[in-house]
Amino acid sequence: MALHIDLAGRTALVTGSTQGIGAAIAAGLARAGARVAVNGRTAANVEKAAVALRSEVPGADVIEIDADVASDEGTARALDLLPTVDILVNNLGIFGPTPALDIPDDEWRRYFEVNVLAGVRLTRAYLPGMMERGWGRVQYIGSDSAVVIPAEMIHYGVSKTALLGVSRGFAKAAAGTGVTVNSVLAGPTHTGGVEDFISELMGDSLPWEEAQREFMRLHRPQSLLQRLIEPEEIANMVTYLASPLASATTGAAVRVDGGYVDAIVP
Repeated sequence: MALHIDLAGRTALVTGSTQGIGAAIAAGLARAGARVAVNGRTAANVEKAAVALRSEVPGADVIEIDADVASDEGTARALDLLPTVDILVNNLGIFGPTPALDIPDDEWRRYFEVNVLAGVRLTRAYLPGMMERGWGRVQYIGSDSAVVIPAEMIHYGVSKTALLGVSRGFAKAAAGTGVTVNSVLAGPTHTGGVEDFISELMGDSLPWEEAQREFMRLHRPQSLLQRLIEPEEIANMVTYLASPLASATTGAAVRVDGGYVDAIVP
């Protein structure tokens, strides 16, 4: 029997969804019938992403949430625009290479604020309603870097490690309520930001395909795919976990890492 994911009647918020993995997740949820809130810091970027989503998924019910959810004020605005959700995907995140001994305190704080506390605040706001209604999905978009700390950006890796604890903890808070909370460990993924990141590391002289291959060979040799993952491949897992089909999966760290993490268990 073919799997059929039906999210009709559900409202989803995907943070940081104007591009990359977040935009792919928003499209995946919309295709499954969910009403999807696209989020970014500026109204112009959010409107552009919403137009693209409606074009990609004809008939999609799209809400525009221009709010910086890494701040208290932005979170308050998001909650005002969208007081209730059934599916919360905490995708917002920042990354960038900096030598470990050169990362100042302010940068550590910024990574923690954006990559960890933004999701914590929204979960704290939306989870009680989900629990009262007896259904809900909370997901944190993590990274293989949570388990395999990258030498070139340990602050990013540590922030993603923290999300594993956050996710497991909120799953325990929601135990027995019909609400699931999970992390999705994404592997090296082909996004515009990653293209820039690879260019920073590998230089601009190589053609993209060659730069990508060299990056995977030199910096991510553990990958069993031996290529970058496409954002839609991450979105497929997120859409499944958001569905009733994944009702028995909670408190988990689910890998979509191309086999990058060298372990036989999550």
